[in-house]
Amino acid sequence: MTKTTITSLPDPSGFSIDPLTEILRSGARQLIEQAVEAELAAILEAYKHETTEEGRARLVRHGYLPEREVMTGIGPVKVQVPRVRDRGEAAEKVRFTSSILPPYLRKAKSLEELLPWLYLKGISTGDFLEALAALLGPNAAGLSSTTISRLKAEWWEEYEQWQRRDLSARRFVYVWADGVYFQPRMAEEKQCVLVLIGADEWGRKEVLGLVDGFRESTQSWRELLLDLKRRGLNKAPDLAIGDGALGFWAALREVFGTTREQRCWFHKTGNVLNAMPKSLHAKAKGHLHDIWQAETKADAEAAFDFFVAAYGVKYEKAAAKLIKDRDVLLSFYDFPAEHWKHIRTSNPIESMFATVRHRTGKTKGCLSRKTGLAMAFRLMMSAQAKWRKLDGANRLPEIIEGIAFKDGIKQLQNAA
Repeated sequence: MTKTTITSLPDPSGFSIDPLTEILRSGARQLIEQAVEAELAAILEAYKHETTEEGRARLVRHGYLPEREVMTGIGPVKVQVPRVRDRGEAAEKVRFTSSILPPYLRKAKSLEELLPWLYLKGISTGDFLEALAALLGPNAAGLSSTTISRLKAEWWEEYEQWQRRDLSARRFVYVWADGVYFQPRMAEEKQCVLVLIGADEWGRKEVLGLVDGFRESTQSWRELLLDLKRRGLNKAPDLAIGDGALGFWAALREVFGTTREQRCWFHKTGNVLNAMPKSLHAKAKGHLHDIWQAETKADAEAAFDFFVAAYGVKYEKAAAKLIKDRDVLLSFYDFPAEHWKHIRTSNPIESMFATVRHRTGKTKGCLSRKTGLAMAFRLMMSAQAKWRKLDGANRLPEIIEGIAFKDGIKQLQNAA
């Protein structure tokens, strides 16, 4: 792609006190609105060749009905249905009635289940119709296959536009990297979606990169990072967080060589414990916690040495897994203490992946690679809209200015 294909999208904004509930409400509203708009587009398409005597289109959009709230098991969801105007002289005027939002619907327990159905069953046209009929009754039959195809196509178009957005005015201090796997229909290998989440200079988190990669190879990560750079992300992030097994690290050193590395303690703990007997897991896990929960880097180094001395003789492989990443496991001590809980692990991305894995797992292989990627994008965008800012966001400009931190505390600059 050339730079002329780059489009500008608004900066993400808005955070909620209760992210889980708000994600569900926001996602439900957005998907319902998209489905209703797709229904409307289908009826307008059906009448597009009919005109009045003056040559004007017979059926046109005519604003919206008043907004109303539908009570669901996740609380009230605000909805709004568009209207149409029939300019024709026929005795029976054409009216638009949504099969998803009937005129007098105010309370529907079935809508609590509509969101996962739209995500999971909505990928397959046949399943979509069956699911809505079960949830909303026989009127759901009005949701045609053409309408459903429009809805899925809209998701993909949103993803492609997002992939071309301009990043030249953006500055990201932290990035988290990981990959999620699921099995598309008719595919021999699992699909791997590579995801990069960034935190900008205001502490706002957003999905920075999302591509369909070949496993988690260095080449796939290199292509993702180079594309970000091509679209204007020229300033390297200050710190990257992720699992040590990723091909991401080799690609990062090539594309953004000045970015520091932080290995995820959640993944590292699991890797170390997997090389030890289960009978020792609880005790060894406590000693690992002593390392990354230490108040100072010196205390962490001491706890690190203790773990190696205590377990290294009998469980050499476990100790080796820890020793090889010693420096990059303790990088967080050189960043503000307010950020430690965010940057010691890749939890900001893992929690989101849990939702994607859960929902794609339930589809039991009904996804194509294209629809699988589009669904992952929609899930992540819905989650992103309600992410909270990083704690201690006021420290981020100090990091950008190059101010040093030791044991999480800002260091005074030497007098000139």
